[in-house]
Amino acid sequence: MDFARDLLLVLHFIGLAAIIGGFLAQTRSPSKRIGPAMLHGALTALVTGILLVGVAEMRDVDVNHIKIGVKLVIALVIAFLAWRRRKAESVSTGEWGAVGGLAVVNVVLAVFW
Repeated sequence: MDFARDLLLVLHFIGLAAIIGGFLAQTRSPSKRIGPAMLHGALTALVTGILLVGVAEMRDVDVNHIKIGVKLVIALVIAFLAWRRRKAESVSTGEWGAVGGLAVVNVVLAVFW
């Protein structure tokens, strides 16, 4: 069970890195877009996050359900924004910033809460 948890955690980090990396790579670009890496990273982070909670529940670890709920809502918003604008040639700076900013917020919540 530890191997499954560790593997899911690595995949979760890769998903978050894809979102934040795609976000940071475009900071100087005049037109912003939601790239495939950002979309797939959002979906990877969402699915692996849900699976990590399931593994934690199976291991009888105390799970902070309020924290998980908040992080899930943020992950769903990120995935929704990325999915909705995945084929657009460019997106507004606000939408682009929301995807990257919310991903950073989710990391901050994971570390400090």
